Amino acid sequence: MCDRDALHSIQGEIVPAIRALFWDVGGVLLTNAWDHTQRAEALQHFQLDEKEFHDRHELVVSSFERGKISLDEYLDRTVFYRPRTFTHEAFREYMFSLSQPLPGMLEFARSVAGSGKYLMATINNESRELNYYRMEKFGLRGMFRLFFSSCFVGLRKPERDIYRLALETTQIPAEECCFIDDRALNLECAAQLRMHTIEMDGLDQLKGGLEKMGVIA
Repeated sequence: MCDRDALHSIQGEIVPAIRALFWDVGGVLLTNAWDHTQRAEALQHFQLDEKEFHDRHELVVSSFERGKISLDEYLDRTVFYRPRTFTHEAFREYMFSLSQPLPGMLEFARSVAGSGKYLMATINNESRELNYYRMEKFGLRGMFRLFFSSCFVGLRKPERDIYRLALETTQIPAEECCFIDDRALNLECAAQLRMHTIEMDGLDQLKGGLEKMGVIA
């Protein structure tokens, strides 16, 4: 006999029920930490040359997000390679201030976590210092059991191995997992590994997508 609680119907197809939810952070729960929008704001605020900064940024961003260099090292190579009228601390504080919650998303994720029905984890690309700041500032440790952050695992989305690591660590079959991200490219490898995916485009759309999979807070 089959366990009805362990099965769910999606568009008429009987599939295993979702047991784990993997969430991107930037663009899903919060604004991005240090994406092009945040970089543009900082460059304008500190009146830095855009081309000069981005030429240097592109050379070190992979190491930065994989946790190979610290935030101070990153800033030394992209901003403070010449004297400035502002300090490292001022630039760091401005970077951190750009992180803001997206409307309703933290409350929704908190309610899903509070149901106790699902393993909650993140799969996100972020540098170490910004990641820790956002975890602390927005109470992410109270929602998520595991953080598969690029700075911790040395892998970045959309590399296949970051999704494989999440599956192998949790030991939950891919068919019983859903990954939520705001970028289609980041979802492709997860889908190829047979994870369910949702390309997030707002709170109501996300709730609807999860409800179709039987995920209800």
